[in-house]
Amino acid sequence: MTDPAAALLDTPALLLDEARMERNISRLARHAEALGVALRPHLKTAKSIEVARRLTGGTPGPITVSTLAEAEVFFAAGHSDILYAVGIAPQKLKRIQDLREKGCDLVVILDNEAQAQAAAEASVPAMIEIDSDGHRGGLRPDDPALVEVGRILHAAECMRGVMTHAGESYTVRGAAAHADFTEQERKAAVTAAENLRGAGLSCPVVSIGSTPTAHAARDLTGVTELRAGVYMFFDLVMAGIDVCTQDDIALSVLTTVIGHQPAKGWTMIDAGWMAMSRDRGTAAQDVDQGYGLVCDETGQILTDYIVVSANQEHGIIAQREGANPPPLDLPVGTRLRILPNHACATAAQHDRYHLVRQDGGPLDVWPRFNGW
Repeated sequence: MTDPAAALLDTPALLLDEARMERNISRLARHAEALGVALRPHLKTAKSIEVARRLTGGTPGPITVSTLAEAEVFFAAGHSDILYAVGIAPQKLKRIQDLREKGCDLVVILDNEAQAQAAAEASVPAMIEIDSDGHRGGLRPDDPALVEVGRILHAAECMRGVMTHAGESYTVRGAAAHADFTEQERKAAVTAAENLRGAGLSCPVVSIGSTPTAHAARDLTGVTELRAGVYMFFDLVMAGIDVCTQDDIALSVLTTVIGHQPAKGWTMIDAGWMAMSRDRGTAAQDVDQGYGLVCDETGQILTDYIVVSANQEHGIIAQREGANPPPLDLPVGTRLRILPNHACATAAQHDRYHLVRQDGGPLDVWPRFNGW
């Protein structure tokens, strides 16, 4: 990070490495194209119009969102083909109707008759969520309720298809294990679609996806679209299960050394959980990265140093347990970067990205937003 403007940034600040982000976006886009399926990026991580433009090739395309605030902002920016991928609360249907009346093809997801009846009465199109791994919501492909829900939507001409999310893929490591989850995900969604069609019901869209399974997919026969979210940034959780490497992580928090506790081996920084989040997603993995992995100001990893503790505005850097790296001797005022455990949670703590270019180009600022 050589731009003199970077030295003037107040810390903590959220940095986004443009080259890494572009590389990550291209990787999955090429993979989806090779598999012959449409890619519907999930923008819950980015919550940024500028990032959305990069994800859809500069022209508004199909996207996934997790809040109606996202749907509203991205529709205003030109995206009209939107899947709202959180089970619909009936009280939100009026807000969805308002967007649809303005020209937004906003589709909801659901997994029970009460939701389906509410969506049908509101003339809001829906996809039925399929449970492919017991991770969260959804109906099993052989559940008789699947056809009953489908009939309600079909009768109201609101049936768009089925979708699933292999959230349990985050619990295994390596491409082979993720590929097994991809096939489990694919089979569940395709079987559900076949069961609906066998009952004389329409099911045009078969949508699957999680970041691990999207990258590990090898055969998506019967699937029409692929979804993924955190892949444009990646994070330590994804690196910890071998979906990416640490060098692929595009997001980091810039922080400043503010003091030391030499007797304890601590270096104090001005980024606490308000800057990095409380997410400890790597704690259950083979390597616990604490609250984040420490890098120097240029992004080079300082091996075996992590943020071991975080208060609201203070972070504590120390060597990871069992490690014996060289002493960390950093003067007060030294700038560092912290790689995040969970990019979604860390980004949510900030209202802007400071775009870092590896060629030392201008340090752009891209706004991001939060809210529901």
